[in-house]
Amino acid sequence: MRPALLVVIASFALTSCQQPAVAGEATFDAPAAQRVAHEKPGLKTAVFAGGCFWGVEAVFSHMKGVTSAVSGYHGGSKADAVYARVSRGTTGHAEAVRVTYDPARVRYDQLLRVFFSVVADPTLKNRQGPDAGTQYRAALVPLNAEQRAVAAAYLKQMGASGVWKRPIVARIEGYKAFYPAESYHQDFALRNPDNGYIRAWDAPKVAALKARYPALYQTGFTRN
Repeated sequence: MRPALLVVIASFALTSCQQPAVAGEATFDAPAAQRVAHEKPGLKTAVFAGGCFWGVEAVFSHMKGVTSAVSGYHGGSKADAVYARVSRGTTGHAEAVRVTYDPARVRYDQLLRVFFSVVADPTLKNRQGPDAGTQYRAALVPLNAEQRAVAAAYLKQMGASGVWKRPIVARIEGYKAFYPAESYHQDFALRNPDNGYIRAWDAPKVAALKARYPALYQTGFTRN
């Protein structure tokens, strides 16, 4: 790779997902879903947006039954689906992760519970952790009718649960397109364990997954 290109990539990285600061994201005792997912056999895919995609990908990549977790951009246009533009917060995209999973091993409702327990705070609008902007909104993007029904029921259940003291602002968004992010974003937490942002914000999420849901946690990282 040319030195000039490395400088450009580094400058992009500093515009987002790069504020170690002092970590302190809360985790929550998200309730078990009352509306359990009933999915037909075979791999399924759903999209989750919940802040910087490095941490979202890291958590799902440590879950049993997940066969792929790809960082990328949900919504917006294909022309604008590049990190430098998305990071401006003006393209309509959300940093998101496309998760492929085996419902015989982990159900969609279990993915939702983990997501809102250790990944995303559903009460924050257009921000997560140290990152702010519409590209960091918390959103569920179901890809079939069963996922949509489960997601809608779960958000309603969350609002009535009393677990969160502020209103739930996470929403369901319709699927338009998903654009995989640049290659240097894929498996980022695995390849950069000593990165300041990863250590401060994302490693604690994986640790919380292990502590709260040991039956769903796997030590190995599912690579893309």
